[in-house]
Amino acid sequence: MDQINTEAWIGRETQDAATVTSAQARLVHATVGDGALPGPGDRMPPLWHWCAFTPSDPNADLGPDGHPRRIAALPPVRLPRRMWAGGALTFHRDLHVDEPMERRTRIRSVADKQGKAGPMVLVTLDHEIHGADGLAIEERQDIVYLEIPEVFIPPPKSALPVEPADHVETTETLLFRYSAITFNAHRIHYDLAYARDVEKYPGLVVHGPLQATLLMRAATRHAGSAPRKFEFRGVHPMFAGPACDIALQPDAAGELTLWTGQSGHQCMQARATWEEAR
Repeated sequence: MDQINTEAWIGRETQDAATVTSAQARLVHATVGDGALPGPGDRMPPLWHWCAFTPSDPNADLGPDGHPRRIAALPPVRLPRRMWAGGALTFHRDLHVDEPMERRTRIRSVADKQGKAGPMVLVTLDHEIHGADGLAIEERQDIVYLEIPEVFIPPPKSALPVEPADHVETTETLLFRYSAITFNAHRIHYDLAYARDVEKYPGLVVHGPLQATLLMRAATRHAGSAPRKFEFRGVHPMFAGPACDIALQPDAAGELTLWTGQSGHQCMQARATWEEAR
């Protein structure tokens, strides 16, 4: 993208509406739930709104990777690999099963960069998710675009700083189900031949939002309540097969640093805070 196009897209806004229905809630709970199944009108666990605002493009509008060729909220970046790299959320009030929601999205920035693996574009989106009682969630979403390499060159590995507190099996079934509840057709998560032969990964890739959801679940279990703020960043791909390790470390201020890991190294870093009573 040239500089003129980059500047033209900054500040663009879109809106969409969605609901996590009772039927959807059963599927999400079966995939990543914890505790009792939330019924109609019950509070949704945090991050479940990601299963509401899903793509609905017809098959004819999908690219060879399974992603929609064009998304109204995103600029037309020509680099072929698109990944959800991280984000940050502030939770103002609860959302509920069957509650109508509206998401207002604004492009905060579009930055062309030169990384170690070549050119990249970082697109940052600001979302506001409103429920029946007003603003419920403020969210920043970081999306990175890259070239597809000729061979897989992983980023440097960093060891998990503490022993894992839990483990989640990264089965193909889990990846399929998470793709299904988020209506994510990106083939790196379920098509092993595509992941290996086209995008050059050594195996099926575990979704970044799935890892973030597992960390949020662990943070809520640890504290007994959902955090008010949560931020996360992917640092190394995770692949299906070896278990996903969940590690956490509280500090004196009551904040919690969390990691997903695999085979002893970090895959995602996150931080949860409970600075204000919910």
